[in-house]
Amino acid sequence: MEAQILRLNIAGQPVEWVHWQTAVTLYVRDVVAWSLGDTVRRVRGGVNRASGQQTVIALPSIIASNGERLARPRTTYPLNNKTLFARDGHLCMYCGGPFAESELTRDHILPLSRGGTDIWENVVASCRRCNQHKGNRLLADTALELLATPYRPNLAEYLALLNDRRIRADQMEFLRSQFSKNYRALN
Repeated sequence: MEAQILRLNIAGQPVEWVHWQTAVTLYVRDVVAWSLGDTVRRVRGGVNRASGQQTVIALPSIIASNGERLARPRTTYPLNNKTLFARDGHLCMYCGGPFAESELTRDHILPLSRGGTDIWENVVASCRRCNQHKGNRLLADTALELLATPYRPNLAEYLALLNDRRIRADQMEFLRSQFSKNYRALN
């Protein structure tokens, strides 16, 4: 899989992952303000008729952009099983067992049928056995206990969870500096 480039806003806040083609567009439009990290790809363009030189753009792993594509970091982002399971380290938050993504389920601590909502703070990764055992009951009505408190990841954490298998060391170092004390996956 091809490495993606971490795009930041001018203030250095993470915004999104972009493909190399988008990064080239940002460079050509002259909206890249600064960059960090190692070169992940060299893109060769046409040859300048006057100088005879071929255009080469070296794309670093992290770029900060300004101008019309200046983006404010998102404050809401989707809850999905992939990022939820990564947040919980692919562990069942009841029995503590490690499981493959295909063996985990999303459990609502306060069940939906009892007024719970499908938000980060109300869901945990659970193995099928523990999820079936808990069923539609409250934790107080079972012998189960949570191993960790569910939390909403910040944007840097979410981007790490979203792209967890393709993050380069320099990108992870940058993102990790912005993780909250709650972050527990990928440590």
